[in-house]
Amino acid sequence: MGSTLDSDRNAQVTDSPEDSSSARRSGLPDVVLVAPEIPPNTGNILRLCANTGARLHLVRPLGFALDDRRLRRAGLDHVEREALTVHADFGACREALGTDRRWLAVETGGAVRHDQVAYRPDDVLVFGSETKGLSDSVLAEFADDCRIRIPQRAGSRSLNLSNSVAVVVYEAWRQLGFEGAR
Repeated sequence: MGSTLDSDRNAQVTDSPEDSSSARRSGLPDVVLVAPEIPPNTGNILRLCANTGARLHLVRPLGFALDDRRLRRAGLDHVEREALTVHADFGACREALGTDRRWLAVETGGAVRHDQVAYRPDDVLVFGSETKGLSDSVLAEFADDCRIRIPQRAGSRSLNLSNSVAVVVYEAWRQLGFEGAR
């Protein structure tokens, strides 16, 4: 599909397919957001990825335009330093990043607590939308031991998406020795 340029920020936003070997350069797992809906959450996650070295992938449909001012204000200016890849659907994302990698779904009903996973640099961390989470069809692609959760109090629905991504990415980065940190 080629790439598009966000003219307001000179930010490179590429559409898949992507060379899966280039996706593995950062030393941290890739972060995938499936059908994100809230621009500031995605902007905050983009900023998190830029500051940790993780790569961010968005799976359509998106609940916003990539030039949304709320997204830019929250983090799109960081795209100048880090690539943001947009995929047409989850299948295209899996193909672009490689099915030979370990894919981990982060969801409230996961079987494994997020801090009990031994993270690897080539992992792919998959998060669902803010209101719906991951669809049954996407979850069906993950074995129970690849469905992870963040502990929370009984009766709580879920954490904010950007907070959830931060908790898991920082745990992975900690385990991987905070490579590239100052």
